[in-house]
Amino acid sequence: MRYLQRVALIAAAALAATPASAATLYVETGRLIDGVTDAVRTGQCVTVEDERVKAVGPCGATPAGATRLDWSGYTVLPGLIDLHTHLADLGQSADLAAPIKAGPAETALVGARNARVTLDAGFTSVRDVGCYRGLTDVALRNAIERGDVPGPRMWVAGAYITVPGGGGELNGVVPNDQLPPDMRLGVAATPEEAAEKTAFLLDHGADFIKTIATGAVLAIGTEPGAPELTEAQLRAVVKVAHARGKRVTAHAHGAEGIKNAIRAGVDSIEHASLADEEALQMAKTHGTWLVMDIYNGTYIDEEGTKEGWPAEYLRKNRETTDTQRAAFHRAVELGVKLGYGTDAGVYPHGLNARQFRNMVKYGMTPMQAIQTATGRAAEEMGRDDVGAIVPGRYADMVAVKADPLADITVLEKIDHVMKGGAIVR
Repeated sequence: MRYLQRVALIAAAALAATPASAATLYVETGRLIDGVTDAVRTGQCVTVEDERVKAVGPCGATPAGATRLDWSGYTVLPGLIDLHTHLADLGQSADLAAPIKAGPAETALVGARNARVTLDAGFTSVRDVGCYRGLTDVALRNAIERGDVPGPRMWVAGAYITVPGGGGELNGVVPNDQLPPDMRLGVAATPEEAAEKTAFLLDHGADFIKTIATGAVLAIGTEPGAPELTEAQLRAVVKVAHARGKRVTAHAHGAEGIKNAIRAGVDSIEHASLADEEALQMAKTHGTWLVMDIYNGTYIDEEGTKEGWPAEYLRKNRETTDTQRAAFHRAVELGVKLGYGTDAGVYPHGLNARQFRNMVKYGMTPMQAIQTATGRAAEEMGRDDVGAIVPGRYADMVAVKADPLADITVLEKIDHVMKGGAIVR
């Protein structure tokens, strides 16, 4: 299987463009948003050396040996970060069996394509929060790091820690015990099994752990409001992961599942669609991050209806979309920690920036929304090497002609992309 994945990824690399780069760049910016402060500075130049930002300051003469890059007509921001993607998967469709019809090699090829369009859209880092074909995300991350294929920096979960038949399983296709073994790497019925599966995924390259604390919108036979992994199981996962310095996130729509996960010590919650006041207050008190995909429901309703997605999916989506947006608005009011995550893969990769408009509509300023996908997103992942245009961090930058603080939707069409000092677009 690993050989086939490698062949597939190398084949994709042969078709991909190679970014242009220079040893040292001197990037002249028009307006600079650094991702960590509210300041918008003009007349600033960014010195890039060995993939990293070396200095930021007023523009002057081009340093000896450097190449000057004129982005003086643009607003320049850090490369964007999406905390909730599924690159290493086929993407949502009306065909429930699609993930099992595609073998590991085909899935890897699709993942390579998803990675490229995500990078082109200005998302230079992503957290990939699970795939049906377990560890395909690890293979894709490694291929990007080697330079075999172009794509964003990836932090991956390896698979889902889920109860049998739960929201992380491919339900409704064949009896679950007949699914391929690589599609059930994280299935756990007890706390002991949850701990064992956590250790397995970390041993095999996962950067963090994704748990399924409630049912899912897009999984047959599960309900978003219903708890799945118990608090004891979640605690077992957190204990193993935290002992290794790794973070844990929990898919949790329902309020009780959110509270179970927070009490168990998870670092972040995905979706939080049915969060009540108590759950939001707990998140604030415990410093638990919420990653709420508040554009996603619109796409599922519109395109899922057109394409004939299962009626169960569409019903559950209608029951959670407006409630999730109201919870997001309340979380902004309370000052809960919020990161940018879209669930890209449910809707097409490359459209990740569409969520910004909803974040502003439901209570954030444009600067706050940008920071959720830059400095705040890096903080949520525990990273100090991405998410900001400051010395020492990777030279991941995007540029847009218009002002995103005046119209946040301009981020939906990025003009230039740089990753590690290499020009991608």
